[in-house]
Amino acid sequence: MTEALWVFGYGSLIWHPGFAVAERAVARLGGWHRSFCMRSIHHRGTVDVPGLVLALDRADGAHCDGVAFRVEAGAEDATIATLRERELISSAYVEEWLTLRLADGRDVRALAYVIDPDHVQYCGGLAPEEQAQIIAHATGGRGPNRDYLWSTAAHLAELGIADADLDWLAARVRMIVEMTER
Repeated sequence: MTEALWVFGYGSLIWHPGFAVAERAVARLGGWHRSFCMRSIHHRGTVDVPGLVLALDRADGAHCDGVAFRVEAGAEDATIATLRERELISSAYVEEWLTLRLADGRDVRALAYVIDPDHVQYCGGLAPEEQAQIIAHATGGRGPNRDYLWSTAAHLAELGIADADLDWLAARVRMIVEMTER
């Protein structure tokens, strides 16, 4: 018997995995944090007006809470192919096999997409207000950047996963959008 394939979702995979899921569980990944540190030139922005998307950025002492998905048996190869097409569109993400701690105490090895800090799209360390301004105004092939932020924040809240930085950013982007639309 082969080992189950687990995938870690910390952004849009939480609310739109796009593959056959047999089990899902809240999970924690140590040594990384969720960050709007990747310029999006395809899905949530363009080359001329890049947006921002979440990535896992390595940080000592940090952790990221998200969702671990166990892929349905027999769908492993198709899932990896789908994820590579979706996540590796510009090679700013790198595939890593990382150990997650599930909410029930199990440890699993999971496929995760982390940022390549040497890639031209990496933009770690942007001030929160700068992030908010970018996200409020960018739109890409999958729609407005703000919708990506708001969906992620809402789904994290539904799961009981606290992320104060993301909550602040979601509220600030709402304020910017409301002021712009007046």
